[in-house]
Amino acid sequence: MDQQLLVFLTVVEQQNFSRAAEELHMTQPAVSQYIQSLERATGAKLLERSNKYVRLTKAGEIVYHHAKEIVGLYTRMQNLVDDLQHTASGPLSIGASFTYGEYVLPHIIAHLRTNYPMITPTITIHNTKEIAAMVVNHQLDVGIIEGFYNPGNERVVVEAFAEDVMYVVVPAGHRFAGRQEVDAREMCDEAWIVREMGSGTREVSERFFRTLPQMPNNLMEFGSTQIIKESVEAGLGISLLSEWAIRKELLLGTLHMVCVAGVPPVKRHFSLVRQSTPFQTKALEVFLQLLREDEIYPAFRPKAE
Repeated sequence: MDQQLLVFLTVVEQQNFSRAAEELHMTQPAVSQYIQSLERATGAKLLERSNKYVRLTKAGEIVYHHAKEIVGLYTRMQNLVDDLQHTASGPLSIGASFTYGEYVLPHIIAHLRTNYPMITPTITIHNTKEIAAMVVNHQLDVGIIEGFYNPGNERVVVEAFAEDVMYVVVPAGHRFAGRQEVDAREMCDEAWIVREMGSGTREVSERFFRTLPQMPNNLMEFGSTQIIKESVEAGLGISLLSEWAIRKELLLGTLHMVCVAGVPPVKRHFSLVRQSTPFQTKALEVFLQLLREDEIYPAFRPKAE
C-alpha cells in the first residue's frame, strides 16, 4: 500500500500531526516528510496547518476522497488473497439503516460471532442514502438498506432479501388504543412523528400518507426510531413503525398497533448493497448467506394484539 496515502489519511482523520505520528508509530518529522512528498507528487498543497488545526484544501478534499477508495480496494485485495489459504476470518465492515441496524442486526452478529469467531465485524448505522454512498465509495463491504434504493452506480448490486411490515402505533391510553379499526379520516387529524428525509422509513411513511384522504399537516421529524418510540410512548404523537422495532413495547403494553379501515398493511423490503464483483472474501460470503436464511426472520415477528 502507498505509505504516503496511509499517512495522509491518518493525519486528516486525527486532525493532528502528533496524534497521527503516535497512531502510525512514527516520528512527527517523518509524518511531515510523507505529507510534503505527497504534495510534491500531486503538485498541490493538500493541508492547511497551524498550531491548533489541520484542514483540507480543495485539492486535499479530492485526494482524501480517492485515497479512501484506494486504501479500501487494497485492503479488500489483500483479504481476498489471504482467504485463498484460510477459513472465513478477518475484518468485515457492515453498514445498516437504523431500523435493521438497531433491532435485527445485533442478533445476526451474535450468531456470526458464535459460529465464525475469527470474523471481526465493524458496524456503521446511518440512513439508507448514506449507507449506499459508503458502499459505492468502498468504505463498507456491504450495506443493508430500507426499500430498493438505487444509488445510481453500475459498480454496485442491490438485492432485496427480507420483508418487513409496518404498523401505525399509538401510546397506551390513546383514543385509538384497543379499537379494532380506525377510519382513515381520523388519521389525518393526528400529530405524526416521522423520520428525516433520506430515511427509508420516511419514504414508506410518505407512501402511507398518500393512501389517506388528505396529507396530515402536523408532522414532527426525529432522527432515529428509538427517539420516535419514546416520543410516542410519551404521548407526543403517533407514528408508522416497523414490526421489528416495536416487539418489546407491544409485549409491555406501552405501544398499541392500530389497523386503518380500507388500508392494507404497509410492507417494504430490506435490501443488500454490495460491490458488483465476482470476488468476495469468505467473511462476506458467510455473512450474506446468513442474511438470506429465512429462518432468522420469524423470530422478529410480533404477536398481534
